[in-house]
Amino acid sequence: MAINKRGKQSFVLPQLPVISAWASIAGKKEAEGPLAHSFDLTSQDTCFGQKTWEQAEKQMQQLALDTLAKKANMKMTDFDLVLSGDLLNQCIGSSFSLRNLNIPHLGLYGACSTMAESLLVAAMAVSGGFADRVVAMTSSHFASSERQYRFPLGYGGQRTPTAQWTVTGSGAALVSVSGTGPRIEACTIGTVTDLGVKDANNMGAGMAPAAFQTIRAHMNDLNRTPEDFDLIVTGDLGQIGKELLLELSKREELALGGKLADCGTMIFDQQTQDVHAGGSGCGCSAVTLCGYLLNQLNEGKLKRILFCGTGALLSPTSTQQGLPVPGICHAVSIITGRD
Repeated sequence: MAINKRGKQSFVLPQLPVISAWASIAGKKEAEGPLAHSFDLTSQDTCFGQKTWEQAEKQMQQLALDTLAKKANMKMTDFDLVLSGDLLNQCIGSSFSLRNLNIPHLGLYGACSTMAESLLVAAMAVSGGFADRVVAMTSSHFASSERQYRFPLGYGGQRTPTAQWTVTGSGAALVSVSGTGPRIEACTIGTVTDLGVKDANNMGAGMAPAAFQTIRAHMNDLNRTPEDFDLIVTGDLGQIGKELLLELSKREELALGGKLADCGTMIFDQQTQDVHAGGSGCGCSAVTLCGYLLNQLNEGKLKRILFCGTGALLSPTSTQQGLPVPGICHAVSIITGRD
């Protein structure tokens, strides 16, 4: 019997897992943004000392994992399991970063929702007694994403006003059975939502319906309202997607009001940095969570947030075939570890 299930999509954690350590690695443009002070490591070299952008992404994940281990005062081999994924074909950023480390690994793909997905699964594994220390990790890189999903940078293609800037960064969080830090109390697993948006350069519009569906499900399943949270934070809807989510919520009489924030609008200064509609990518929500948001929770400045990772489940093949952009959103309710 699924005694911890609530409603159709949500569940509570009987033993609240602790996010006992977290690490964030960010690139040059991110280091020029308003959240720069919250990142553990930044680099002015977009290749992170590697020969290719894809290898740079692998390097970012290795740096995130190594930084996480140091902050947790552990060896990497002390981790019971690593749950990770990225945007590259076959998730090579994740698999190559873990080569020969002798750490059990489960690869996940949720597009830009991967940080929330890995955190959600990690919480289930720890609370269910299957592991004591699980790492949730992901990454993205502006240049590798542009090469895979859109145009080679040397092509010089014009970016549409709805386009978003893929964040160069990696975030990792250690979910533990005990310790101090913010705690995961409940989660909502998203459903794939497709309202027919076909513009691959407007992913915010493609993901906004999925974000609304998951937020509404979380509230209904757990008998909550937006007022129960200090912040409801979406992953990377950007400015356009955030406005669409607010419009959907208003239409359906779910008043998000001043509670809604979006990592894609938080990580860059849209007045001084040319990012068009805002930030995107797996690394967008990962470094915002594993930098700014968890720090705020750990210091007691935030008491409870709903972290809603959003993902656009498209591929180059689906775009070339003229198919819509399905969206997904997973929600994780995180509370401060302070009384």
